[in-house]
Amino acid sequence: MPARAVGSRPLPGRQAIPPAAPRVRRWRMMLAALVCLLAGALLLAFWAGIDRAATPAGVIALTSAMFALNALWLASGASVALLGAAPRPRRREPLRAGPAGGRCGILWLVCGEPPAPLARRAIALRDDLERSGLAARCDIFILSDTRGGEARETEARLFAGLHGIRYRNRPDNTGRKPGNIADWIGTHGGRYESILVLDADSRFTAHRLAEMLARMDAEPGLGLIQSAIRLRPGGSRLAGMLRLSSRLCGPGFARGTARWTGTEGNYWGHNALIRTAAFAASAGLPRLSGRAPWGGAVLSHDFVEAAWLRRAGWAVEIDPETRGSFEEAPETLAEFHRRDRRWCQGNLQHLRLLGAAGLHPVSRLHLLSGIQSYLSAPLWLGLLAVFASGALVPTPAALWSVAGVAALLLLPKAAGLAEGLARLRGRPRARRVLWRAAGAELALSTAVAPIVMLRQSLAVAAVLAGRDSGWKPGIHSRQAPAMPAGSLEALAGIGLLAVALFQGPAGAVLMPVALPLLAAPALIRWFDAPRPRRGGRQPSALAAQEG
Repeated sequence: MPARAVGSRPLPGRQAIPPAAPRVRRWRMMLAALVCLLAGALLLAFWAGIDRAATPAGVIALTSAMFALNALWLASGASVALLGAAPRPRRREPLRAGPAGGRCGILWLVCGEPPAPLARRAIALRDDLERSGLAARCDIFILSDTRGGEARETEARLFAGLHGIRYRNRPDNTGRKPGNIADWIGTHGGRYESILVLDADSRFTAHRLAEMLARMDAEPGLGLIQSAIRLRPGGSRLAGMLRLSSRLCGPGFARGTARWTGTEGNYWGHNALIRTAAFAASAGLPRLSGRAPWGGAVLSHDFVEAAWLRRAGWAVEIDPETRGSFEEAPETLAEFHRRDRRWCQGNLQHLRLLGAAGLHPVSRLHLLSGIQSYLSAPLWLGLLAVFASGALVPTPAALWSVAGVAALLLLPKAAGLAEGLARLRGRPRARRVLWRAAGAELALSTAVAPIVMLRQSLAVAAVLAGRDSGWKPGIHSRQAPAMPAGSLEALAGIGLLAVALFQGPAGAVLMPVALPLLAAPALIRWFDAPRPRRGGRQPSALAAQEG
C-alpha cells in the first residue's frame, strides 16, 4: 500500500495519542486480576489432581505447561465476559453525521461470492442512505477480484445496471483483499476521508454509519472504528446454532473487549470505518520471507493492520454496539472448516510478527490471542492423549480441574443468559423462551466442540507440516470427499471410547469427547440440514441480549 500519497492529498504526520484513560487502566487492572485468579485456581486444581508419585516428572512438567496455556486462554475469555457483564452507564444519545462533512467510500469486497444477494444488499443500503440524507457524502463501490470469464460477465451485467453503485473488477488480483483496497485507495482515496469496509456477506444500515461517521468526525486522532457484528438468520441448523451462540455471548464479549482495549482495539477485516489517509500511510502489510504457509502474503491481515495503525499513533477502537451491523454465518461444517483452516494459517503466521518493532503491548496481546485460539485445540487433544496413554496418573481430586474447565467455559454463557433474563423481567413467557434457547445452545455447542477441536488440531498440524491452504474464493469447486463426512472423527471416537472403557471409572473424563466424535457422521448431517421453520417468540427474546 502506498505510504507517500493518497491521490493528491498530503498525508498527516505521526499522531500523538495520550496514555490509556484512567477508566481503561482500571478495566485492565481488573482483567489482569481476574485472569490471574481464575487461571491460578484452575492450575492449582490440575496440580492437585496429579498422582505425582506415580507420574514421571517429565510428564508432569509437560502437561502442566500445556494446561497452564489453556487455563490462561479460558480465564481470559471468562474474564472479558465478566467485564462485559458489569453495569453500563446510562446510554447517551449518540451523535449522528449529516450530509456535510468528509466523504466516505463504502467498499464491498467480493471474490467469487454469488452476486445477486450482494446486489440486493447494496441496493438496500443505497436507498437507506438516500432516506437518511447521507447519500450526499457516501459513495458505494463494489470491488471485485472474481476470476473466470463467465463469473465476471455475470457480475458485470448485474452490477452495471445498479444506479448509484460503482463496480470494477481488477484484471490482476495481486495482494488479494488488502491489495484490492490498496488499489482503490491509490486511485480514489484522495477524495474520501473515510472508508467503510464490508465483506460480500456484510450488511450495514445508514443509521449505524451515521453514528460512526459522527464519532470519527469528532475525534481527529481516531484511525479505525470496528463495529460489533450480529449474525443474520441462516438456513441450516449450524448457522442457527452459531447465531444463537453469538446473540447469547457476543454482546458481552464485545463490551468487555471494548472496555479493556480502549484506543488499542482490533480490526476484524470488515464492518469497520477507517480513516483513509491513516490506513494508507500506516497499514501497509509486509510480505513474509520464505514460502507459504509460514511465508508469503499475510492471510489474516486485519489484526496486523490494526497493530500497524496503533504503532503509527492512530487510535483503534471497538464499538460494542451490534445494531445495524450484520454478517452471515457458514451454512455447513465443511464451509466452516474451510474458512477456519485459512484463519488458522493466517493466525499462526503472526508468530513471525509478534516481535515487530514499535508495537503496543496490547497489539501484541491481540496477535497472541489469535495464535492461542488455534493452539488451544491441539493442546487439549495432547492432554487427552497423555491421559489416555496412562502416562499421567490422576487422583480423585482431578475432577476439580475438570469442573473448573467446565465452569470457565460456561461462565460467558451464564453471563449472557443473566443479562437477558434481567432485561425480560416481568415477561415470563419470553424468559422461558430464553431459557430454552440457552439450553439448546449449550447442548449443540457441546456436541460440535469435539469435532471442531479435532479439525483445528489437524489444521495446525497441516501448517506445521508445511501445507498451504491458500486463499480460496467464495465459490469453490465441489469435489467428492475421499471419505464420507465425519469418518475421521468417528475413527478417533472409536479409539477414545475403547481407551475410556479400558480405564474404567477414570475413563469417564474421555466420554464427553469420545461420544460426539463417534456420532460425527450423523451430527454433521444433522447440523448441515435445513433449519426447521417454527413459530414462536424466540427471536424477540434473544434480541434482549443486544439491548
